[in-house]
Amino acid sequence: MPAYNPKEEFLELAEQIVNSGKPHTLTVRDLLAYFYSERRGKDVVWWIKRKLKSLKLTTKPDFEIVYIDAEIELRKAEPLASKKDSSSNRQEPDGDRTYSPSQAREAVPRIGMVPAANRPPVTVSRDAPITEAITLMLMHDFSQLPIIQNERKVQGFVSWKSIGSCTAISKEPEFVRDCIDKNVEVLKYDLPLFEAINIIIRKEAVLIRGAEEKITGLVTTSDISEQFMALSSPFLILEQIENHIRTILDGRFSEEELKTASDPSDDSREIKTISDLTFGEYLRIIENPDHWEKRMWKLDRSTFAKRLDHVRRIRNEVMHFHPDGITPKDLELLRDTASLHADNRPPKSLTIRYSLGRQFCIAPPTRRKHVAAFNHFGNHFFARCSILAQVSRRPIVRLNTGFPDAEAGSTQK
Repeated sequence: MPAYNPKEEFLELAEQIVNSGKPHTLTVRDLLAYFYSERRGKDVVWWIKRKLKSLKLTTKPDFEIVYIDAEIELRKAEPLASKKDSSSNRQEPDGDRTYSPSQAREAVPRIGMVPAANRPPVTVSRDAPITEAITLMLMHDFSQLPIIQNERKVQGFVSWKSIGSCTAISKEPEFVRDCIDKNVEVLKYDLPLFEAINIIIRKEAVLIRGAEEKITGLVTTSDISEQFMALSSPFLILEQIENHIRTILDGRFSEEELKTASDPSDDSREIKTISDLTFGEYLRIIENPDHWEKRMWKLDRSTFAKRLDHVRRIRNEVMHFHPDGITPKDLELLRDTASLHADNRPPKSLTIRYSLGRQFCIAPPTRRKHVAAFNHFGNHFFARCSILAQVSRRPIVRLNTGFPDAEAGSTQK
């Protein structure tokens, strides 16, 4: 694994901080950029923390547990108190030594990492007319507004529910103070996310208190749903890619060939079908030139394998759940890889007749630039129309399918 060495300007900044003793304010995203990174994977965090320690620096609050765009202070680390325990004198390994994954711990997702926890909430004064609160809630499509004094003291919520309750049991309220709901939950920014979710589901909305004891955001059940939707997208796309790869490989190899692709250090596993292999082992099959030439697509093996290896590395990051998610560039790569297969699947509305030695190639009107070729065994490969003849090594003959603007072809020996 490569070391995430910092940029030269970061080393200059570190020297200034240590010499002057004055902290420097920056965002977590800025800190990651100094180390050529965009998200806080466990390996990235391990390397950054080790480098900060070697430079006698620390961050406040810990850059690992706050929102990625939150401001932190990069400051000179306080010297550790001397201890008699000889174990305290052990030195960190230098950057040239072999990296040990066991030294990197999994980050615990915190509620403060959720974007909504870092957006200052729209508030209202307790002495404001109730019409002001109603107008603000209608304008922003909110169900409630917090009543906060001096960014720190929470006095309660005013909500459609509290207004309705007040109206039902007494006269119509005139001011916000007439219908305050004081049953408010305030969570610390460093509370583990999965603990916070249970509270948010029960309360429907909670306020978040940041490192400086200020109210930094308001998180609702809707915000949690949006967060998990964004985080689940890569999982779903990866599943789609794996299913397609598994379909391509399924039935093409004997048990012995599958076993040769499996991890030799894991001989306890029973390998019977392609489903018994991991994604990395799928890649091992594809990287084998003999397998590719004899039984795979007539496409460039090196280019295709390189793309799948990139997918594999993204997959490893995704499996280490983190609210930062993956980078937009990586998400786009996953979508492009999935569409490589999905966009070329045959349309279900067309019936394909199989016959020995013959292949039918079809493209629906909405995907005229793509074709799917099928043989009598039901195996398939994909290619652009412009290179279909080269890939299949057979001439293309146009046929009339009966569909307006559709293109079809038959390849014959």
